[in-house]
Amino acid sequence: MILFEKFGQHQPLNRQCERFAREGVAVSLSTLADQVGTCAGVLKPLYSLIEAHVLAAERLHGDDTTVPVLAKGKTITGRLWTYVRDDRPFGGPAPPAAVFYYSRDRTGEHPQRHLHTYAGIFQADAYGGYNQLYEQGRQPGLVLEAACWVHARRRFFVLADLAASARRKAQGKTSSVISPIALEAVRRIDALFDIERQINGQDAGQRRAVRQELSAPLVAELEAWMRRERARLSRHHDVAQAMDYMLKRWVAFARFLDDGRICLSNNAAERAVRGIALGRRAWLFAGSDRGGERAAFMYSLIVSAKMNNIDPQAWLADVLQRLADHPAFRLHELLPWNWRASGRQTARGETRAA
Repeated sequence: MILFEKFGQHQPLNRQCERFAREGVAVSLSTLADQVGTCAGVLKPLYSLIEAHVLAAERLHGDDTTVPVLAKGKTITGRLWTYVRDDRPFGGPAPPAAVFYYSRDRTGEHPQRHLHTYAGIFQADAYGGYNQLYEQGRQPGLVLEAACWVHARRRFFVLADLAASARRKAQGKTSSVISPIALEAVRRIDALFDIERQINGQDAGQRRAVRQELSAPLVAELEAWMRRERARLSRHHDVAQAMDYMLKRWVAFARFLDDGRICLSNNAAERAVRGIALGRRAWLFAGSDRGGERAAFMYSLIVSAKMNNIDPQAWLADVLQRLADHPAFRLHELLPWNWRASGRQTARGETRAA
């Protein structure tokens, strides 16, 4: 309960202490912190299995978010990185999962270290720290960049947000200038997402076939239109900068046309870090680097459980009770996706026995 409240419900340990005290349970903050540390140590083998499962994916989503960390009387801005395996959009049978890492800064050495054994497709934003992953001749293998169309669309949408402009006008503020070029870009990109909604969950071959038939002509038209319009704009124009974001990475943006495993968006990773962004308002900062590392550890377990529709608190309670006596060679049975399957088998067996 302490683990899930802290990392799943974003309730800091000091608030949990206060609540326990009101309920007549006197427990110190240091005791709760010791419990978190001890449980993290006990659960390390499961974290390692989840990490190996995620990094064995053919395609990964990646993202990071800030985490304030207390350091010598002030806070520094650390980072929580996530890598997500989710094969469901292309009908893959592997269960979804996420692994998190902590670092004190956002230098490119961190994703290079996290993914030093990975080879495959990597879906992420245009953060420059990923660039060394995409170099030709990289060992142990090539990492192919798949750009996120949601990030690209967002840049145009800000310049074509009719609703936001209307709200400003209703509030008596100066309404934003709507760019017709940005509006047209959003319309063209939305047409691609309409196609994607129809093929979500189909196997990779079917997705590629539909994209070659329906999406490829739209992408070609979008590129030609964008290059034509870009030539008429100053390099400092907001729309020009939004276009350059795409045109400089066009190969990565168009890669989805030839590979049905690739998604148009990096939303899987953004969903994984959403809880952290919400939780920052409650817990304000991590108490130390060790606290950041424990947060990354526990988010890996809890987010992976949620991705498999498992109640994280129930799963953690059962696993912590069974782990000490569970054979090491059967440890995979306690992973969230296998734990759920085992529960169903037990329920069916009890029904037959009855």
